[in-house]
Amino acid sequence: MSKPLVALLSGAGVSTDSGIPDYRGPNGLWRRDPDAEKLVTYEYYMGDPEIRRRSWRMRRENFARAAEPNAAHRAVAELERSGVPVRVITQNVDGLHQLAGMPDRKVLELHGTVHSVVCTTCHARGSMRDALARVEAGEDDPPCRDCGGILKPATVMFGERLDPVVLGEAVAISKACTVFVAVGTSLQVHPAAGLADVAADHGARLIVVNAEPTPYDDRADEVVREPIGTALPVLLGRIVARKSF
Repeated sequence: MSKPLVALLSGAGVSTDSGIPDYRGPNGLWRRDPDAEKLVTYEYYMGDPEIRRRSWRMRRENFARAAEPNAAHRAVAELERSGVPVRVITQNVDGLHQLAGMPDRKVLELHGTVHSVVCTTCHARGSMRDALARVEAGEDDPPCRDCGGILKPATVMFGERLDPVVLGEAVAISKACTVFVAVGTSLQVHPAAGLADVAADHGARLIVVNAEPTPYDDRADEVVREPIGTALPVLLGRIVARKSF
């Protein structure tokens, strides 16, 4: 039997064991602080300087707590090293899949990366670390050094559209895969959630690994509710052993 192409759609739940809170879970950021959603919503961010200042303070605090890959990230990297063709399509912006050892070319960041910044006027890009150094030095809302425009993280905020090229690559992977694993995602945010439909429509085995029910549970071939840090290594180990498809 030929090796499968495993497509793994990873959401915020994959990184919670690394100390990065999710958004919609029982203890998610939005439930604890509903106002926090404004900090990552494009309309509020662009229109309210105080929102931008709060957003930069939040980034400064989060960046100081350097997150490390957890067992789930490492299991995905180990699957890739085993020789099974695998592609990660991630809704996360933390870069932990790559830090765990996944080659950058095999990770599609649907929502961008928190490690870079981009100017909303001239589109110049720069390092988040450099931008936060300016915040540390007293600039509470650092402008673009090239044109003076508003800087934002190189992430897709609520209210922004996904990069059509990146989304197109994600759709192509979803069509080609033999196994599609949706892990740590509520599968409520489209168009990312719709990738599960694309995969299933093209014959892939659909596996959902998530603590809470998702809209795709009824369509899935397998639903796993156990903690991701223990469940995902076991699941991917089965794929390596050719026992789950």
